[in-house]
Amino acid sequence: MALQETNFQSVGELNSTFAQRIVTILKDGIAENGRASLVVSGGRTPAALFDALSNAELQWDKVDISLADERWVATDDDASNEKMVRRELLKNKAQKANFVGLKTAHGDAKEAVDECTASLAKLKTPFDVLILGMGEDGHTASLFPCSEQIHQGLDMDSRRTYIAVQPTTAPNQRMSLTLPALLNSKHIFLHLTGVAKKQVLHTAIKGGDEQDMPIRAVLNHAQVELMWAP
Repeated sequence: MALQETNFQSVGELNSTFAQRIVTILKDGIAENGRASLVVSGGRTPAALFDALSNAELQWDKVDISLADERWVATDDDASNEKMVRRELLKNKAQKANFVGLKTAHGDAKEAVDECTASLAKLKTPFDVLILGMGEDGHTASLFPCSEQIHQGLDMDSRRTYIAVQPTTAPNQRMSLTLPALLNSKHIFLHLTGVAKKQVLHTAIKGGDEQDMPIRAVLNHAQVELMWAP
C-alpha cells in the first residue's frame, strides 16, 4: 500500500498547512494548463479546511471544483454536500471558482448518471487535487461496503465515471465517483481527524478484501498522502 503519513499536533495546524499545500498544487496546475481542478468530499471534517482555503490568494476564476460524491437530496438540505461546500468554501476569495455540482432534477440518482458524466467534461482531468474522507466502516466517497453496487464501484475495468449507490447502513441514495475515476488524480489526499479514524485506517492497511473496506482499493492502486490530526 502506498501511503505517506503527515501527522499534525492540532486540527488548526493541519488545516493551515493543508490549505497552503492545496493552493500550491492548484497554482502549479494553472501555470501548466491554464486551469486547475479540485475534487472534495463532504461531511464535517473538511469544513474548517474549506474556510481556511476560501481566503487563499489564488486565481480562483481558473479553478474548477466538484465533489467526490453527493447525497441525493435537495441542494438546500442540511445533508447536501453541495450546501456545505457553498457555505464553507465558495465564499470570500474562493467564490470566484467554478463549481460543478452532482445533484440533478432526477428523482433517482440512477437516472442522473449520464448527466453527471457529461458534466465531468467541464473539469480538467486528471484532477489536480482529490481530497477523500473515510467512514468508520472504511468507506470513501460513497463507495460503501454495505451496498449492492460496491463491486461495480470498485471495478477498474467498468469504464464508469459515476455510480448511483444505495447504502444499507447510511441514509439517502448517493452519487459517487467510481474507483477508476477517483484514481484519475495527480494528488490524492486522505483527510482524517481523531484517533478512532486512525485506528480504522490501520486496520485497512493490514490488508484484506477491498470490498470490505473500500479505502483499501484506493491505497492499493495509488500514492495517497494522509493528512491527520488528533
